[in-house]
Amino acid sequence: MIDMLLLPFQFGFMRNAFLIAAIVAVPTALLSCFLVLKGWALMGDAVTHAVLPGIVLAYIFGFPLILGAFAAGMFTAVATGYLAENSRVKHDTVMGVVFSGMFGLGIVLYTSITSDAHLDHILFGNMLGVQAEDLWTAGLIALFVTVALLLKWKDLMLHAFDAAQARASGLPVGLLHYGLLTILSLAIVATMSATGLILAVGLLIAPGAIAFLVTRSFGKMLAISVVVCLASMFAGVYASFFLDSAPAPTVILILTAVFIVAFAYKTRLNRKASAAMA
Repeated sequence: MIDMLLLPFQFGFMRNAFLIAAIVAVPTALLSCFLVLKGWALMGDAVTHAVLPGIVLAYIFGFPLILGAFAAGMFTAVATGYLAENSRVKHDTVMGVVFSGMFGLGIVLYTSITSDAHLDHILFGNMLGVQAEDLWTAGLIALFVTVALLLKWKDLMLHAFDAAQARASGLPVGLLHYGLLTILSLAIVATMSATGLILAVGLLIAPGAIAFLVTRSFGKMLAISVVVCLASMFAGVYASFFLDSAPAPTVILILTAVFIVAFAYKTRLNRKASAAMA
């Protein structure tokens, strides 16, 4: 029985999968708290999908794929902010237009190139095929994102909760705004080889949403989101070995299940509190 339980750790590709899961879990979990608090869930989805044309163009011209992804992500974020601030169209509508346009461009470019190389792992992830280079790239980006968020979490929290109050307090609101967008683009690049672009949005929303349900303290929210994301990542990778499924969607399914449990638990507590007051 013990040998069976430890079987996944005997394979190098599984050990790499567990390692990349641990690397990307912390920064995405921390960032998800700010995205949920600020109401930027759609922004995370938009930037995640909109980096596709940058990746394809980088592949066509022989540049590193992560540079193309980062450039496209930053363009999408900045363009969305500029259009929202200089038009009567609401922010979510602008995000929908820019995101769909960029993703459509990426699909057109993706289907138009002819090559022996396949970019499917960019869309769907390739946790079982990560190499040492992917681990180093994701690790360095994850370290930078984690340190930046932990050093400025109070300023970012105030900016996410009330931008007007942050401006009145003398905080550099513009720098915090575009800094958070930069961190978002970097986090997406870090998760690209793990969950892929389509499923990365789950890591950028679900941990923060789960933590938001179970606590009202932002400090505790950060800690809970990291624990939930790490546990779900490890559980998903481990379960995928025995289920013979892809690790990335298995992780997202576990996060979804945890969210449902947290929602049911919070709803039950609210009903008990309402009954006690009545």
